[in-house]
Amino acid sequence: MTRGLHASAAGLLRGCLAIGSAVVLCVHLVLFVPGLGLGLVFLLPWPIVRMRRFTDLVRGVCGGIPRPYRDRPGLPVPEPDGRYRHDRRLYRSPFWPRQLRYLDWALGDPATWRDVGWLLTNPVVGGVLGFGPAALVVGGLAVATSGGSAWWIPVGLGLVGLGLAVAPAAARAHDAWTVRMLAPRTGLGSLKVWVGRRFFTLTRLAALGGLTVVSAALAVLAFAAFSMFAIGIVGAVPESASAVRRFTTLRRRLADEWSGVPIPTPYRPEPELPRRRPDGLYAVGDALYKTKGWTRFFQRLDWIWNDPATWRDLVWTFTDPIVGGALVLASVGAVGYGLIGLAIPGLARLARLENPPALAVLTDRPVLALLAGLALVVAGAAVAPAALRLHGRWTAVLLAPTAKARLALRVEQLTESRADATSAQAAELRRIERDLHDGAQGRLVAVGLALGAVEALIETDPAAARRLVADARESTARALAELRDLVRGVRPPVLAERGLVDAVRALALDSPVPATVSADLAGRAPEPVEAAVYFAVSEALVNAAKHAAASAVTIDFSHAAGVLTAAVADDGRGGADPARGSGLRGMRHRLSAFDGTVRVVSPAGGPTVVTLEVPCALSSPRTSTSSGRGSSSS
Repeated sequence: MTRGLHASAAGLLRGCLAIGSAVVLCVHLVLFVPGLGLGLVFLLPWPIVRMRRFTDLVRGVCGGIPRPYRDRPGLPVPEPDGRYRHDRRLYRSPFWPRQLRYLDWALGDPATWRDVGWLLTNPVVGGVLGFGPAALVVGGLAVATSGGSAWWIPVGLGLVGLGLAVAPAAARAHDAWTVRMLAPRTGLGSLKVWVGRRFFTLTRLAALGGLTVVSAALAVLAFAAFSMFAIGIVGAVPESASAVRRFTTLRRRLADEWSGVPIPTPYRPEPELPRRRPDGLYAVGDALYKTKGWTRFFQRLDWIWNDPATWRDLVWTFTDPIVGGALVLASVGAVGYGLIGLAIPGLARLARLENPPALAVLTDRPVLALLAGLALVVAGAAVAPAALRLHGRWTAVLLAPTAKARLALRVEQLTESRADATSAQAAELRRIERDLHDGAQGRLVAVGLALGAVEALIETDPAAARRLVADARESTARALAELRDLVRGVRPPVLAERGLVDAVRALALDSPVPATVSADLAGRAPEPVEAAVYFAVSEALVNAAKHAAASAVTIDFSHAAGVLTAAVADDGRGGADPARGSGLRGMRHRLSAFDGTVRVVSPAGGPTVVTLEVPCALSSPRTSTSSGRGSSSS
């Protein structure tokens, strides 16, 4: 008896939790509607995290069920260039990476969706198991005391006894049900894929579907511009082509970030304004123009008109609404129609609501409509990743450069890098010539003159001759030191003997700014590459000390995917502009001979990160410390 009463009271508590779960579910729906329908995704994590407090309370009431949630992600850590990474995108501020990681953590945890499933079902299951025994007891007492026939008294008492008898089993069943839904589980990674990742994939596909409307509008705009061109109005063509190019550039970036299909830019470089002829006119092809404005206009028109990528862009704007739209409809359309056109109307008819939404098919079979709608939702979500990849590949069909364009671009890059290498080599030879002329050559000439004076004075004034010999010896020593410095400037001996990392460590020891060097290299780069990277790092150190007012510098070497990377970061005032600094331009010229690149990230206030990348292979591992990981500071 006492056990039954205690179990009935526990059941009442669990029934109250069922009411609470219904309230929490309503709060979720209130916030999920604007979060999903209006795109306010920042509203989604908040109710989920607050829901966990309620489900934690339920776990405590139902026997201390362990928490199943993943650990909350930490704060974003900046990359070597000072930016923050999330997925395949870099951000200048940690705000969006932190929000997106928080969203992934909340929506991507399978335990979140088990909690949501529990909220959906517990008002029924938990209500029956919690309030059922108490309802039998209360109903039995009401029947027994109703004052009717005497036969109702044993019936009422029987109901009371039945309620007290089943109360412990109902409480155990409720706790077992709660454990099944809210306890930690393993092997449910597919739930995260189906709900979390599929949601983002469908959102991206829906965004691409909206962009197909923009493609159609640009196609109409381009058709109007070229129709005007046919009757002699040429001004609209460059502006229309520029608008199309800006849009297709966006689509190439989205294909890379969302579909994993990188698409290089196919356009020819824009030509510079031609030099003025002796007669004061500018030549564009066979035409002559007097003003810079008209020259620039027709030069730009010629550049756009003769670029094959322009016409491929136009073909893409006309076909993307058809092909791209079909790929979006195959997934997002199936989910939308299955949910709105079949599942919700079918459910409304089964619930016998007044004025339910109309069903386009299966009008007299709401059960089949509900099942068909759910099947369409699952099928659309299943094909979403494949549709997104196919959309990126379709974009690459027309927006990627052709083989001929890639070859022409490569020839142009090699021509430019050869010119840069030639210019850098000529500048280096001029520097060596200047240093020899101003330094060692002058001192050697002075030594020759001093030795001539010694010949004249050695018989008449031996003491003066000895002083001149001593001066000549000192001059030769200084000349030798200058020659060594010159050779070190061409190729430092430590670079040849110990490798790039140890040479940079030696450079860091002489730097006026404390510098730390770390490396993770499995071998040595080719000697010309080592020399180019060494002098580029040296220039970056000089800039940090001279212009950035830095108090510390870190230099990190790494090699991955066939690319040697050197990242030089300082904590100075930032604001470095590659367009104004000759040192940064010199780095680019030095590395361009090896297809290397220089990337500078220097926001105002710092930090400044200079990233040098050179494609090369490393030799076999060596015993030198430059092939390991370590640091030096000064």
